[in-house]
Amino acid sequence: MTDAADLLIWRHGRTEWNDTGRFQGQQDPPLDSVGHVQGRAAAVALAALKPVAIVSSDLGRASATAAYLASETGLEVTYDARLREIDVGAWGGLTRPEIEERFPEEWASLLRGEDVRRGGGETLSEVGVRAAEAATEHLGRAGGVPLVLVTHGGTARALVMALLGMRVKENSAFAAMGNARWAALAHRELGWQLTAYNVGREPEASEAGRDDATAQPVL
Repeated sequence: MTDAADLLIWRHGRTEWNDTGRFQGQQDPPLDSVGHVQGRAAAVALAALKPVAIVSSDLGRASATAAYLASETGLEVTYDARLREIDVGAWGGLTRPEIEERFPEEWASLLRGEDVRRGGGETLSEVGVRAAEAATEHLGRAGGVPLVLVTHGGTARALVMALLGMRVKENSAFAAMGNARWAALAHRELGWQLTAYNVGREPEASEAGRDDATAQPVL
């Protein structure tokens, strides 16, 4: 249950690139209309868990998602570039078929579960190291729990594995979390324990139909 959490790792809402299957990496397409609705709905559920602090990736799709929780809780958002998505280098903006065609050896290695340096960018294990450093530092400063980290699909997965002491790799037990969903971890005497993964709140029809300055109705 997420009510036992010390750390909540929250993936940003949907972007057009998510919807069309394009690798984003550290390129920064904004939330689409669905992403805004997802972020707002998830923020209501997360606010009920009474977080003490919010730390977000400085990329726009994460910071826009974090802003919904800030609005619900009155907390300020701290930004940390170590929570950015994995750098996918030359893969950025490409679909899976395009990557398979242009980078066949890298893609084949990824499918074998190898920790590939994507398009000259980062490996997943490198992301786990930087994200875990950020999580540890901000937990030490938060003065309480739970702390919410707003991040990205690849980074969230790498961070969960790193905190659990697992080898950070592809084809692990952890599939990518859905947009605006989160993982919950609790720190116990023997270390970190995962209490929830890929959980979230689906927007209700009334929420999807709202029209305001930050989110347009889903058509």
